Amino acid sequence: MSVEYAILIKNKTRLESLIERFNTKAQAQFYIERSGGNFQEYVEEHEKFYQSFLEVQTSLSRMIKNKVVERDFIPSFIFSEKNLIVVVGQDGLVANVAKYSKNIPIIAVNPDKERYDGVLLPFNSKNFVKGVNAVINKNFKAKKMKFAEAVLNDGQKLLAVNDLFIGISSHSSARYKIILNGKEEIHSSSGIIVSTKTGSTGWLSSIFNMAFGVLGLEKFGYPDFSEEDMYFVVREPFKSKRTQTEICGGMIKRGNKITIESLMPNNGFIFSDGIEQDFLQFNSGTTAEIRLSEEEAVLVMN
Repeated sequence: MSVEYAILIKNKTRLESLIERFNTKAQAQFYIERSGGNFQEYVEEHEKFYQSFLEVQTSLSRMIKNKVVERDFIPSFIFSEKNLIVVVGQDGLVANVAKYSKNIPIIAVNPDKERYDGVLLPFNSKNFVKGVNAVINKNFKAKKMKFAEAVLNDGQKLLAVNDLFIGISSHSSARYKIILNGKEEIHSSSGIIVSTKTGSTGWLSSIFNMAFGVLGLEKFGYPDFSEEDMYFVVREPFKSKRTQTEICGGMIKRGNKITIESLMPNNGFIFSDGIEQDFLQFNSGTTAEIRLSEEEAVLVMN
């Protein structure tokens, strides 16, 4: 089926979010500068983003009909096989869009290489047209992005490109039973991170940075695992008469899973890719199976 329409996706800049919060740019500036912050940094970031975004939009309009969709509307947006997706933003926006993309090719553009790492952003505002042409001509290179998935005992499911967090939506301890390879423990912790290979340079790496810093280790080493596997870490596990700490991290090989039963009467939840709006409630009586999903996303490569 031929591509007929491009969906151009962006998120609000930090400046736009500030203006939304304080009603005007002047009030936002007053608040930031009064607290000692650098308001100009927000302005420069905003201007650089829209410089790149308008360049992308202008170039794209010469090639194919397109429609701009804000990130907030993506969970309810219905993609078509006649679409291609162009994302302009940070890596996290690509991860969030991928979960809803339904195998539609994603062309991800880094609008500001000085600010964004761009692990999932192979294109810039000038060379992305090569990716668009390649998709239209059905001759493109792609990376298949694997998902982690949480499946609840009531059938609800949540996908993650980078990582899943299983825990509690407060500063209280998360209470749950964890089952892995036939062994089970009762835990009290700050929650569990389950990371894909794609997400291993993000939240997972920060946990190892913290551990190495506490231990005073000079050489950092991170778990090495394939795209077909996942890695999990229990954050700040607490050992007591009722809680154990032996299942605190390790590999989840393809075909395997960890099972987690909530022991939290309320406020338990599972969210994905650092987006707390993408969540499942996870309270007492709920069990989640965490595994590698059969679904994938298609990231077009340069």
